[in-house]
Amino acid sequence: MTAAKVILLRHGVTDWNDGGRFQGHADVPLNQTGRDQAAAAATSLAGTGITRVFASDLSRAGETAGIVASGVGLDVQVDPRLREVDVGSWSGMGMEEVGRLEPDFWPALREGRDFRRSPEGESATEAGQRVALALLDHAEVAGDDEVVLAVGHGLSLRVGALLLMGLDYSHARSFGGMLNGHWTVLCPGADYWRLLSYNEGPTVPGVPAPHHDGP
Repeated sequence: MTAAKVILLRHGVTDWNDGGRFQGHADVPLNQTGRDQAAAAATSLAGTGITRVFASDLSRAGETAGIVASGVGLDVQVDPRLREVDVGSWSGMGMEEVGRLEPDFWPALREGRDFRRSPEGESATEAGQRVALALLDHAEVAGDDEVVLAVGHGLSLRVGALLLMGLDYSHARSFGGMLNGHWTVLCPGADYWRLLSYNEGPTVPGVPAPHHDGP
């Protein structure tokens, strides 16, 4: 058995998103805009046939998942493997500050090379690999007609999806960042998963354009 579809939803926005700060494993909660985004996503996703909901153990993902799950009468199952890339000592820093500390930061971004997010942190590929394994596990235990929702974080979800499609980190720039409160839909396959849609999401009245994920 395997799920018919897997939906990857990025959490709503936080104050650190608004401030352009790396979050990683820091447990930064949603702000009110993020809750509004989650509510709008819940309305849009209510008719997609979701049968199981999984979320990262970080509160910004858990709260987003809870808002969506309540709309379809489901409980949220927590999976720490869905966490964002661990950025270690970069947590709370902005990109300009990291660029001053790490001379290769901007060149690596421009060239599409993966790199470790701080000496103590993970690479995007390492984070994507654990997310991909989590998604494989949850898809494989679902029925053939089920729709699985996984709520997590922009960069680790994006790279996890690429790996499941047989692509590596070098393709990440071609897909752009996942937006807060937006989702990507995949169809599991025997060898590779197929991309059905990318960065779907509603426009929330009075809410600025969502933030892309970090590098």
